[in-house]
Amino acid sequence: HAPRGPGESGSGSGVNACRMVDKVRVKTGFFDFFVAHLSRQLVENSREAVRTSAAKVQEREALKILEGVPVDELNREKDGIRVKTLRDSGYLTMADIYRATPQQLNSVNGISAEGAEKIKQIAKLYLNRSHDLTEEQLRDMSADDKSPEATALVCAVCDYRRRSEAIGQAQSLQEQHGRQLEAAVQTLSNVGSGVVWLTYTPDEKNAVAQSYQYLGSMVQSDYARAVTNVEQLLRGNTAVSPQTAWADFQSDPIAYSNILDELAPGVLGDDDSVYGLPEELALEIAAQEVLTDGLRCTLRPYQLWGVKYILHQKRVLLGDEMGLGKTVQAIASMVSLRNEGQTHFMVVCPASVISNWCREIEKHSDLAVTKIHGADRAPSFANWKEKGGVAVTTFETTAHLEMEDGFRFAMLTVDEAHYIKNPEANRTKSVRAISEHAERLLFMTGTALENKVDEMLELVKVLRLNLANELQNMAFMSSAPQFRETVAPVYYRRKRADVLKELPELVQSEEWCRMSSAEERAYENAVLSGNYAQVRRVSWEMPNTDDSVKANRLKEIVTEAEQEERKIIVFSFFLDTIGKVCSMFSGKCIGPINGSVPPQRRQEMIDEFDKAPAGTVLAAQIQSGGTGLNIQSASVVVLCEPQFKPSVENQAISRAYRMGQSRSVLVYRLLCENTADEKIMKLLEQKQQIFDAFADDSAVADETYELDEKGFGEIMEEEKQRILEKYGDDPPNVAESGNNEQETLDDSLTIKSD
Repeated sequence: HAPRGPGESGSGSGVNACRMVDKVRVKTGFFDFFVAHLSRQLVENSREAVRTSAAKVQEREALKILEGVPVDELNREKDGIRVKTLRDSGYLTMADIYRATPQQLNSVNGISAEGAEKIKQIAKLYLNRSHDLTEEQLRDMSADDKSPEATALVCAVCDYRRRSEAIGQAQSLQEQHGRQLEAAVQTLSNVGSGVVWLTYTPDEKNAVAQSYQYLGSMVQSDYARAVTNVEQLLRGNTAVSPQTAWADFQSDPIAYSNILDELAPGVLGDDDSVYGLPEELALEIAAQEVLTDGLRCTLRPYQLWGVKYILHQKRVLLGDEMGLGKTVQAIASMVSLRNEGQTHFMVVCPASVISNWCREIEKHSDLAVTKIHGADRAPSFANWKEKGGVAVTTFETTAHLEMEDGFRFAMLTVDEAHYIKNPEANRTKSVRAISEHAERLLFMTGTALENKVDEMLELVKVLRLNLANELQNMAFMSSAPQFRETVAPVYYRRKRADVLKELPELVQSEEWCRMSSAEERAYENAVLSGNYAQVRRVSWEMPNTDDSVKANRLKEIVTEAEQEERKIIVFSFFLDTIGKVCSMFSGKCIGPINGSVPPQRRQEMIDEFDKAPAGTVLAAQIQSGGTGLNIQSASVVVLCEPQFKPSVENQAISRAYRMGQSRSVLVYRLLCENTADEKIMKLLEQKQQIFDAFADDSAVADETYELDEKGFGEIMEEEKQRILEKYGDDPPNVAESGNNEQETLDDSLTIKSD
């Protein structure tokens, strides 16, 4: 259109305005009709498609069970059914009977039409009974099972997600622009062909010009694109390809599980929805609102329930088992409070996981994070008090944080809260002093405090003193239902078995550790001297493992695993690291398994490990222990450093995560921030994404996204430049290596058998 208002001199300007009015009327009229009348039916159609597809997957799994049921079962009630005749005609199992039509059965010599109907009814009854046995199959639905039925289900859920999102956007845009569009259209409609323009006042002309410009901009806006999008949805022009659906599933499998729970309840199993809480308390918690705007992850149902519990009860101890996502629940609680107008939050945690907390908050939310630790703790603390967000600090640092009497903040989260069980310890006193400034308290621990009632009561005293006094009189009966019901308002613990249907069998975590100043100096020295192998052994190269942040984090993981009656496999590429692991856990460590250990001796070690008690550690060099061994008795896998080939890690994990494993497997990767660990993980992640997008899942393709010598050399050079820039004109002195020989990349890649 010409850049002039309707009715101005110039041929056709009024006609242009009329055309725009007509165009916008057509679009907005359709949009209004869609939002008001058709969107509900469109969503319901998608819901029904999900239900139908879920039923077909369940039927497929039930038929697998019936494949093992012989046709002779038809005569279990001695009804005189001629099973031998059916068998002779090729109907060998109950699955064969179910798949056959009554007409096909009736065609078998000696089977009447009435008999065929009866036989079909028995087969359907068996199928329905088999449905109860298929819940695990649906729960474990993964990208490894791309059968036609599973693919149809994933496509149906993906379509439902897309339609729901588009319709939600449409409704939001309608609320945002509907009235203004209607007013603009009416203003231009009054102008008509432009004749009345001559009678308009300057203000009226200005209003018309603004309406014209507004409608012109809206034709090319998100609103117009949303109109086009919903038009396509209504006409069925948005078919989801299997590739797109499976990629979407892999990006957010939790959302798919939640949708199936909503649309096909029971198909994933029927767990106790209140997760063990007393009925009256559960009803109150169910009504708690959670505001998730700004949360960048999807909560599993039990996690959402945990967030409701935290928000509703205000001062609680969350004791979920390791791997259930206590950190995510804490972050979601802070996000919800922020959305209510709260501004300041604090997390207190062990120094070994302070970096991990910062990363998790940034990854899973839009909350601002301030790390308060080390030499700059004072200015960082002052900045947090002024600007808000989440302050993340350590137990030791809390002794240096002073808050004014009137200063209040929304929520204090204390991770590994059992660290402050001793009321006489300095860190306990400092954390408790800070807690007096917090409106809400969230203590978190994976330790089962039911068996340590004295420790539990010390923490409950901080949370709810009156309740602690009541529990003190019941401590002798801590295993009784009465005690659990009394403590329920303040202490909440779910075991993995309680929420099993909602969990994947494999849970992987990146454990980011912050190096001490001594570790940082040793690492920088290794980079500047070109010691490739020592760079890869970051933190583990410390002479004393008490000074290694990775070693200390490993100790915490092993302790928590032992409390949950789990066994642990620890993998490293380097013999030196494996040797240190064996020394750390000498009383309960088996190994090492390395290239010099004969196969027979390796199996003897595995047998010994199988018989060992919970908390036992098996230490293995990843190239030696990562292939050819079955170690199902372990359910925790720890990788001491990132590997250059993801296939090596996958093979190592599969030693425990395989058929026969009775428990879910937890995988921990020990990583140091601001080191080559970060760059290795980032580069391999990028290569993995390329691989997922373009390559088939094959051993040959796997080689294409390993980190090669050139790639690691580039990482080393980047790290060297970063360190030199850090020190400017005063670079650190590079200590000579013990043998005055620079280790090469080949040395760090070669498995030594000595």
